[in-house]
Amino acid sequence: MHIADVARSGREGSEYSIRGWIYRTRSSGSIVFSVIRDETGIMQCTVKKSDVAQEDFAGAQKALIESSVECSGLLKKDERAPGGFELRATSFHVVSFAEPFPITANQSEPFLLDNRHLWIRSREQTAVMKIKETLLQGARTWFRENDFFEVTPPILTTNACEGGTTLFSLKYFGQDAYLSQSAQMYLEAMTASLEKVFAVTPSFRAEKSRTPRHLTEYWHMEGEEAWVGNEGNMKIQEELVSAIASSVAKERKDDLALIGRKVDDLKAVEPPFERITYERAIELLNGKGKEMSFGDDLGTDEERLLTEELAAPIFVTNFPKSLKAFYMKDNEDDLRTYKCADMLAPEGFGEIIGGSERETDYGKLIRRMEEQKIPLEPYRWYLDLRKYGSVQHSGFGLGIERVVRWICKLEHIRDATPFPRTPSRIYP
Repeated sequence: MHIADVARSGREGSEYSIRGWIYRTRSSGSIVFSVIRDETGIMQCTVKKSDVAQEDFAGAQKALIESSVECSGLLKKDERAPGGFELRATSFHVVSFAEPFPITANQSEPFLLDNRHLWIRSREQTAVMKIKETLLQGARTWFRENDFFEVTPPILTTNACEGGTTLFSLKYFGQDAYLSQSAQMYLEAMTASLEKVFAVTPSFRAEKSRTPRHLTEYWHMEGEEAWVGNEGNMKIQEELVSAIASSVAKERKDDLALIGRKVDDLKAVEPPFERITYERAIELLNGKGKEMSFGDDLGTDEERLLTEELAAPIFVTNFPKSLKAFYMKDNEDDLRTYKCADMLAPEGFGEIIGGSERETDYGKLIRRMEEQKIPLEPYRWYLDLRKYGSVQHSGFGLGIERVVRWICKLEHIRDATPFPRTPSRIYP
């Protein structure tokens, strides 16, 4: 049985078998105290020389941290043991003896990243990955319940979505090609058949950004919806994020406790989220001592100042056109801006979603692309979408690791993914 199931049973005196890896071990002559971990938790196995076969006791004495083992024994209450229970071993089998484990206390961050394939065994990393899985499943459940279809857009593409300067380029049988920055344009194409679609794909940004919230390869959850404007798009986003927070709070209490996140923090994430315009954000930042003017972008520091005292996400709406991509819809109330919104996570964690209503006017898109010197040919198929029954539509992209970082209160985004890719790291 899994360790958590054994502990939950509480049937003292019953015999159970568990298997996993040695989390820590110590010996005092005729007794070995071996704490075993599996994906559900840890439990102490007390191996007495008088209670097990000679071979089993010798193996328990010899086995180092991270040796894989199987232990059977009687469940006993013991307040000194992790979780308040231990197994009094009747057998102890070492499946594979480990060499001395290279990761010890107080290792440097570069050392832990070089040994990421081993560090992901840590209890904290295990908890984060379980929370991430629950986040993904919670999101998929919400999409399904709200009539979205999951689709599978390509990763190899001939056009940029977010800007040519941050593309990873490659040769595709003699053609120039790129790793996808976003599935957005392909999702837009699919709204003309399925109407509401979403995808979970890897995205790649060749940005030399060395901040606690940037990766060069990350997982992207993107949605696109026909017949929906910018306000409806924000409503979809806030309901989705609330559902994600709720599912994690409900299903991952123990893992949240392990990493120090209070369940009540996530229960407070309920729509509607506050909405402020970009101009209002600039006013607030100036009031907090930041010298900002219209047209200045919001970076990590600015987003932290706007959100560090909040308990739930907020939207910043109607950004200047100079800060956003050419495909966004004009804001008729202020033609300097687009109908768009960034969702900023609370507690200073910053942007987790970018979204907008999409421009449907073929001529406007052509003019913008020409003004920005964007080559038309790679986008012919995208422009075609405006020729054949285009309708009002909107969409968004959610950075999965950024959401995990916020939900888990992680100092750095690299701990939100098992094998992080940054400008200085592509190993292991």
